Amino acid sequence: MAFFKDFKSFLLKGDIINLATAVIVGGAFGKIVTSFTKDILMPPIGMLLGDVNFTDLKYVLKEATTNAAGAEVPAVAINYGNFIQMVIDFIIIGFCIFMVLKAYENSKKKEEAAPAPPTGPTQEELLAEIRDLLKK
Repeated sequence: MAFFKDFKSFLLKGDIINLATAVIVGGAFGKIVTSFTKDILMPPIGMLLGDVNFTDLKYVLKEATTNAAGAEVPAVAINYGNFIQMVIDFIIIGFCIFMVLKAYENSKKKEEAAPAPPTGPTQEELLAEIRDLLKK
């Protein structure tokens, strides 16, 4: 019973909730960047390189064949076009994360650099001042 209580408190900690939120948002962001790269960025680049579709770029090691039973044996290929696209995805995601972290660091520096508001006299100083005024 104590195990489940500990597990529940672990799951309900703020850090775990924040981590879960970050993973979900990160996954969605990754899909957006993948779509951006695949559907928006790569077609113009492929057009500039002579109407190349990067997802079709591959090096065929063995052509597709039909075996003795008449079943189709798929080709064996190295799909380097997909790899190029994933590298570009990674670079874009890395750049975006870099920019977010840079903005976060700059906001922290501004918070640290902001001077603390001037504080008034302490309670002891005020009481001493009142005492001195009463003596006069």
